[in-house]
Amino acid sequence: MALASCRRSVTGVLTSACRSVDVTRSLSRNLFFPSRIVERPLTTTSRMADTIADPTQRKLMQEQCLLVDENDEIVGHASKLDCHRRVNIEANGMLHRAFSVFLFNSKGELLLQERADSKVTFPGYVTNTCCSHPLYVEDEMINEPLALGVKRAAQRRVNYELGVPLDQLPLESFNFLARVHYRAMSGGDWGEHEMDYVLFMQKDVDLAPNDNEVRKVEYVSLDDFPNYLEKCKASGVPVTPWFDLIGKNLLTTWWKRLDSIGSIANSEEIHRYV
Repeated sequence: MALASCRRSVTGVLTSACRSVDVTRSLSRNLFFPSRIVERPLTTTSRMADTIADPTQRKLMQEQCLLVDENDEIVGHASKLDCHRRVNIEANGMLHRAFSVFLFNSKGELLLQERADSKVTFPGYVTNTCCSHPLYVEDEMINEPLALGVKRAAQRRVNYELGVPLDQLPLESFNFLARVHYRAMSGGDWGEHEMDYVLFMQKDVDLAPNDNEVRKVEYVSLDDFPNYLEKCKASGVPVTPWFDLIGKNLLTTWWKRLDSIGSIANSEEIHRYV
C-alpha cells in the first residue's frame, strides 16, 4: 500500500488523512479532535524539545506517529513530541496509535522491563515487555484485521529496545488480541492518549537490552503476578498506567489461556478506560 493510496484503502478516512496535523492551527471539525485549539507560538514545540536532556530520546521524539479517531481510523500524523504534549491531549483530544507487547517464555513467564531514566514519559516505571508506536511509514500503516503494520512496528521496537534478533521475531509469532483506549498524564508537560494494540507472543529469545531505553528486565510467573504490581508500588517503583490498566482488568484472563490465545483474539474489540 503506497502512502498516496492510504486515503482510499482505509474506510472512512478523510481525503486529508495522511497529511501532518499542524497543532498550532484549528483542526477540522470532521476529525475526532475538537476544532477549538489553544493557540501557541510556533516555537513552543522546539523549546520543549530543547528541554529533553538525552540527545537520542530528543531525536526519537521527532518520529511521526499516526493520529486516529475513537474508532481507530487514521486521520493524520504528528511528531511523537506533539502527540505526548499535555496541552494537545487535554485541550485538543489528540489521540495516537500505539502497541503493547507481552512476551512470554516457554515456561509461561512474562518478560517485564523497567524503563530507563532517559525516557521522556514515565521514566523509571515498570511496564510490559515493550510499548511504542507504529510510525507514518508505508509498512507500519497497513490497516487490516491482522494488524500487520502494528506487528512490523512491534518487531522493530522489540529488536531496538531489548536486542532480540529479528530472526527470533517472525511476524506470525505476534498475536493481536484487542485494543485499549486510555488516557494518562506523566507529570509536567507530558502525557499519553493512545489507542493501544495488545500483542502476545510466546517464545524463548536472546536479550541484549538497550540501556538508553531499558534499565532492567525480569520474568514473572502467573502465580507471582497478582501481587507484583502492588509490591512495585509499595517499594516506590511506579507502574505505567497502560500496564496497570491491562494488568488489573485483562492480563490474567488472557494469560491463563496462553496455550490457546488465538481463540480469544478479537480484532474488533476496543476496551475503553477514558
